[in-house]
Amino acid sequence: MDKTKMSYFKDEDILHIFISDGKEADSIELSPNITAELNESGELIGIEILEASSFLRDSILESSQAKILKLRKPV
Repeated sequence: MDKTKMSYFKDEDILHIFISDGKEADSIELSPNITAELNESGELIGIEILEASSFLRDSILESSQAKILKLRKPV
């Protein structure tokens, strides 16, 4: 696979990130609602994020707030 691809399933609120081609042979739960998909060699081929809209919103807010706090200098 030349480029990473993503699919979003709106009704289920699931984001699937395809990192490389291959058949899923195993998976590992990285954290609640985030699963790494592995091929037979144990290489990462995809990531599935459940409740994706909440995850992305929270991740963006956290990183934005951290960046803003670092940019602001105490008076």
